[in-house]
Amino acid sequence: MSDIVITEFMDEAAIAEVLKGRDVLYDPALVGRVEQLRIALADCRALIVRNRTQVRGALLDAAPRLKVIGRLGVGLDNIDLDACEARSIAVRPATGANDLAVAEYVITAALMLLRRAWFATERVAAGSWPRMDLIGHELAGKRLGLVGFGAIARLTAAKGAALGMSIAAFDPFVPGGNAAWAGVERSTLAALLASSDIISLHTPLTPQTHRMIDGTALDRVKPGTILINAARGGILDEAALVAALKAGRLGGAALDVFEAEPVTAASGALFQGVPNLLLTPHIAGVTEESNVRVSAVTAKAVLDVLDA
Repeated sequence: MSDIVITEFMDEAAIAEVLKGRDVLYDPALVGRVEQLRIALADCRALIVRNRTQVRGALLDAAPRLKVIGRLGVGLDNIDLDACEARSIAVRPATGANDLAVAEYVITAALMLLRRAWFATERVAAGSWPRMDLIGHELAGKRLGLVGFGAIARLTAAKGAALGMSIAAFDPFVPGGNAAWAGVERSTLAALLASSDIISLHTPLTPQTHRMIDGTALDRVKPGTILINAARGGILDEAALVAALKAGRLGGAALDVFEAEPVTAASGALFQGVPNLLLTPHIAGVTEESNVRVSAVTAKAVLDVLDA
């Protein structure tokens, strides 16, 4: 049996270099094979996962020697933190390693949705010339509202400001005297929803944030507002979002995360025929560059615990 088990994709250079000489089982297919995963965990001391491996209950019971869980990313809603604490299992996310990738995704999605022209490929290729239908808007001068103001949101704010946007954020956990608020308006959620041209979600998924952006919240936004969610799917009520887009209350939306992942044909039917909607498969934080950083940071953090 292996000392370190990796259940989802990871930069193989980090495995070969950082984990060199260690007893490693790297099998991204394990995430979909629960019984095989439990067998693999019988003697392991370290488990490295992304967001799809549910580290709780029977899975933890199957790993009596487990000392550390490395998270290839920052979200921890797939890991039972209370159970890990009770078992003295350290949890090490790759904090900061993919911030840039997510911030760039948010700005890119905002640009795509404002310009609208990216939806024209099939029409132009078919010989249509819908120029007047696709005159969009510029990012400069727009108000970016950030729901949550942690590290990724702050980097997104800096990039938005560099492009001429004004920035507002809602985060009751960041004190008003924090230097991060320089150049950013500290807002209530209600005021942010009502005044922003682009709203980007940046909160963790907790019982308190589950579906915090629901139909009532979406009724408060300005007509034409764009909504971007590259945080966690459960923060947003997807059916309410679809209704708002179909009714024309929102100008567009980009979803990189979903309440149930991966999206299936059945769950994806909700999004069929919805106007001005971009869907991506939880890749905002994953670029070639960020994967290298995330993998190296996670591997080193795991070794720090194992070798302590």
